[in-house]
Amino acid sequence: MVRRLIPKVEHLPYPVVLSAAWSACLLLMAGGLVLLGKVVSQLLIVIIPLLVAVLLAAMLMPITNFLNRKFRWPRALASLATIFAVLGVIGGAVALLTTQLASGIPQMADSARNGGRELLNSLANSPFHVTSDRLEAAIAQAKESMGGSGKEVVSGAVEAGHTVVDSFAGLLICLIALFFFLHHGQKMWQFCLWFLPQAAREPTNQAMRRAWRSVSVYSHTQVLVALINATGVGVGALVLGVPFAFPMAFVVFLLSFIPIVGALISGVIPALVAFVDQGPVTALIMVIIVIVVHQCEAHILQPFLMGRAVALHPLVVIVVVAAATYIFGIAGALFAVPVVAAGNSAVRYLAGHDPFPDMGYREVSPHAEDEPDDRRDDREREQEATVAKPASDAPRNSTPQAGGKHAAAEH
Repeated sequence: MVRRLIPKVEHLPYPVVLSAAWSACLLLMAGGLVLLGKVVSQLLIVIIPLLVAVLLAAMLMPITNFLNRKFRWPRALASLATIFAVLGVIGGAVALLTTQLASGIPQMADSARNGGRELLNSLANSPFHVTSDRLEAAIAQAKESMGGSGKEVVSGAVEAGHTVVDSFAGLLICLIALFFFLHHGQKMWQFCLWFLPQAAREPTNQAMRRAWRSVSVYSHTQVLVALINATGVGVGALVLGVPFAFPMAFVVFLLSFIPIVGALISGVIPALVAFVDQGPVTALIMVIIVIVVHQCEAHILQPFLMGRAVALHPLVVIVVVAAATYIFGIAGALFAVPVVAAGNSAVRYLAGHDPFPDMGYREVSPHAEDEPDDRRDDREREQEATVAKPASDAPRNSTPQAGGKHAAAEH
């Protein structure tokens, strides 16, 4: 009786069977993504430094290649020189930042006290009649509440200590991974390709080369855009006489790497400093300067510099950044756009629309692990010069790849 009640597949309409199959596949994919998200969330202390190292490697690889090919430096020496040069620049910027903050904080404190007195006088004369006695009572109550929560303060200090240790470990992982990405990045990628089936190695290699180009262009563009934003805000602060021009420019430079959210935060900080130091008029002018700089960056610089490398609609960027920030926090906002841009370039290539026709075709080398760095670089340049893909959005499986394989066979 039960078997009679269960309908057979051939008795069901085809749309119902198709919908059921798609639903099962989507449920399995969703479950896999949830499981992957849980695993990633438990390993963020390792994954985030590795992702930072990937972005830095995409940014610094041209410098390492220049030292290796132009001056014939060994790959290891070129990688170390690149890393130490970047660390030197960052250390110099931090030293200058600390010096300016140490010399300008007393003046800023005096300005803040004067501004606080003016604010108290304004509140006392306002319809709310907020006097200094009421404010002092509120401050005393806040101190009592903080004093009664000693355990929370101690636990917060312990968590801060763990955060410092985790940050140091993450920095060490990032530097070590960055060295190996710069030194043996190509070898590591070739090694990973040999775990794939033979038929999938070539298309995967070509697609990931396009994805790497997208990440590289994105990182270089973000550095240039962040530098322009920081220069605009710093020059505006100097012209207006706002203190901490260089520290604010440095903060704006760092926040510019976070899409959308970073622009908002980097605009609030200069306005607050200008308001505390010189009043609302200067703060309003500072806000106008920040808005003009960010509008020029968003509508002129980024479309011109990124071009097809990060061909993402602004709505896609907003949704991706919001979702990644909700799931992974500030790290999600930092890595969302380059990850999606890399995936977009890889999928477009596999679909037959090459986003970078000028990259040509490069075969997977079976001797990549044992070949010296200089010889491998010379071979890759010779292969790119002799086997080039036409500059057109031709399908991936058309004559360029076949020609590349025949040329490699003849060679």
